[in-house]
Parts: sequence; C-alpha cells; structure tokens
Amino acid sequence: MRVLRVGFDGRALASPAPGVRRYSYELFGALASLSRLEVIAVGAPGGAPIPPGVDRASGAASLPTNPGWMLTGLPHAARRAGLDLFHAPSYTAPLGGPRPLVLTIHDVSYERHPEWYPHKRDPFRRAFYRWSARTADRIITDSSFSKSEIVEAYGVSPDTVDVVPLAAAAGFAPSSGTVPAAVPAPYVLHVGDLHPRRNLEIAARAVLQLRHRTPALAGLQLVLAGVDRGIGPSLMRLGDGSPVGRDLVRLLGSLDDAALGALYRGASALVYPSRYEGFGLPLLEAMACGTPVIASRAASIPEVTGDAAILLDPDDEAAWVCAIEAVSRPESGTAARLREAGLRRAALFSWRRAAEATVEVYARAIGARG
Repeated sequence: MRVLRVGFDGRALASPAPGVRRYSYELFGALASLSRLEVIAVGAPGGAPIPPGVDRASGAASLPTNPGWMLTGLPHAARRAGLDLFHAPSYTAPLGGPRPLVLTIHDVSYERHPEWYPHKRDPFRRAFYRWSARTADRIITDSSFSKSEIVEAYGVSPDTVDVVPLAAAAGFAPSSGTVPAAVPAPYVLHVGDLHPRRNLEIAARAVLQLRHRTPALAGLQLVLAGVDRGIGPSLMRLGDGSPVGRDLVRLLGSLDDAALGALYRGASALVYPSRYEGFGLPLLEAMACGTPVIASRAASIPEVTGDAAILLDPDDEAAWVCAIEAVSRPESGTAARLREAGLRRAALFSWRRAAEATVEVYARAIGARG
C-alpha cells in the first residue's frame, strides 16, 4: 500500500491559541506514528516544536498577515511539497492549495456569539471562515454539538462533517510527579483563556460565599491558568471590600504541561462554568489526573464528561457553592467518586484513536475526489 503524503499548516504549532497548538502537536504526532502516512508540517516557524516523526517543508514568500499566509505563502508552499492531501487544522483553508482539503473547525462561537469577540464587526474574517468551511472537501470537528453548530452556522451538509474527539496528552496522569503545585491548597482550578464565555465570575462568587460561611474553607482560592483576554482585573476585584476576600483569585497565566499537571493534581476540583465549548479539553486533562470536575450543563460539555462530573446550570450560583463545598469535604465521598469516574471516562479517549479516525476522514476525502 502506497504511503500517503499528508501536509498541514505548520504555523498552527506556534498558534497563540493553546488549544490549536495542543491539537496540532498531538494529532499530527499520532498520525506520524502510523506506518502508512508521511506527515509534513508546511511552513512551521523555526522555533515551533515539531512532533516526533513529522517532517518540515519550508514556507514561501507571503504577505505578513494570517490571511496573507493563507492567500499567498501557504498555497505555494503546500503545492511545492507534493502532497496527496492537505489538512488545515484551525478554521481557515489556503486559497488555491492542494486537494483534497480537510479542514478542522473546533467550534463556531465567533459566528454564533460574535458579541464575545473584539472582531465581531470584522466582516472579512468571518467571511473567510465561512468560505473555508464551504470549500473544504471534508470538515473535522471535536464533538457532535460542534457538528450541529457548524451545519447551522454555515449551511454545509452534515454528511461532509466528521466528529473526531480529542484526548488528554500522556503527561496528564494521577501520579504525584516531581513538580509541586504553584499555589498551596485548598484551591479550585480553571484552565483556559480568561474570556467572557467562560463565565468565571460565577465560580469566583461561589468561592467567596464559601469563604464567608465555612471556616475550614476561609483560605479557598480560585486559581486561573490561562491567558487573560481582558476579564482578569474585574475578577480580581470581586473580593474587594470583603473581610474574607483577600487573594480570592490568583492569575497564573499560561503554564507548561508539568506545572499544569501539578496544578490539576493539587486542586480540590476543576471548575468549568463555560457557556460555550466545542469540546473543552481541560475537562479530560483534569479527569486524567484524577481531579474532580464541576462544569456547566451546556454546549459540548455533557458529551465530553458523560456521568463523570457534576454538571450544573451555568447561572445557578447556589448550586456551584454546594458542589464546590461537597468536593472539598473528603468525608462526603464526592471527590473520591468523581476521581474514579473521571479516570474511567478519560481512558475512553486517546490521540491514537483520534489519528485512526482522522485517517478514515482522509480516505473519504480522497474517495470523493476519485
């Protein structure tokens, strides 16, 4: 059987979006481990981490913006690489690049809820996303929820959209490791960019209430690991004026996997009150580390967690207070139950399975092109 030569946009390995970086590194590394594929990162920046087994193909002269790369540099570089198929791993596709073309769209929150984004009035960007979706031979997305949203937002046929779930990286495991958590217990943790759709104020207010009413949790903190997209200062101010509000919220910014794994393992729970997720990879990372998960009953989250998490109305503050208190009390047994359920749930997902499912998508794309 001939080896299939698959290229992808190597700039995704250095994307400012951590989820895109993670997806690109893990998926294409897993694909490269399959003997019947040759995987090429087209135009990867010099400092970008390249997954084991993945080859590089140099870029081409390009206009300096992301649309410029998609319109000029990437199509030329991809054609020059002599590919059998091109996979665009992050929302946008090269104009005039090689075919077949597979496009990954992780979610369409920017289309369904433009009020959350600073470029909500950017017609070119949103038109480019729409054009990419409508011209791809096949679309990959992370969840059935996202598939339904993509079909609704862009009017594409559901028969052209394939669901390939993500997985936690191998380093996220319940072992104690050698890296101590960056903050002392007790704390609840959120992982991901600080963004309005993440609804983090509900978690901060719940922690503040617990500090008031439960002496044993007077030092409980909400720890936030991720890039602040503008809401950090308002979260920090929530404890102002309260006698127990000091150091209510701690912002750590972006962390490497070792530090992040230690944070997961030291947390009383991962709190994930998001209103909209295409998948929610931190949910799986936390469960793989044996960390209890408390999350919103919204968007793709129930699909990812199954029955291995406490799922709540994202706006029911009293319910969030009760759930955080329950996992913080060992005698309740709640944390132990969630830990075991989470480990079982996380074990159902792997990047090897994601790679095998992606190869099936490639076969459908090639078959459609004859």
